Amino acid sequence: MSLRPWVAAAVLMFPLTALADTPNIVPGQWQFTSTTSVKGDVPIPDQTDSHQECIVQGDLDDADFQFLEVEEGCELLEHNVSADGVDYRMICRAEGGEANIDGRMDFLGERVEGSVNIDTESPMGQMRLETAIEGERLGEC
Repeated sequence: MSLRPWVAAAVLMFPLTALADTPNIVPGQWQFTSTTSVKGDVPIPDQTDSHQECIVQGDLDDADFQFLEVEEGCELLEHNVSADGVDYRMICRAEGGEANIDGRMDFLGERVEGSVNIDTESPMGQMRLETAIEGERLGEC
C-alpha cells in the first residue's frame, strides 16, 4: 500500500471554501515546503518537498479557491475556516487501506505555517506521518 496519495492529499489540501473573509495571505509568488517524518517500526528517512505557486487576489476572492487539487479517495469530515487559518479532519481510502488525517494551517500574511498528522495501518504495521508545512511569499508573480 503506497502512502504517497494520502500524504499528497493531506499536505496539499487547504480548503478555503465557505470563507466569509479573504484569507490573510498577501498575493504574489509563494514557495511552500513540507517535511514529512514517518514514525513506526520501519525506519524511513524524512522527505522534503517544495513547490512555488503564484497566488493572485482573484484566487483569494474565489469561494472555491484551494492551494492545490485534492486527491481522489479522500473525504473531508470536518473543517473550520477563518481568515487566519484552517483546521480540518479527513479520511482517505486507497488500495484497501485507510488513513485518518488531522491538519492545521495558519495564514500569517506573507507566510503560512501548519502541520498535518496522518495515522494509518500499512503492511509494515501502524504508522504515523507527521508533516510540517511552511510557506513564504517571495515577491510579485
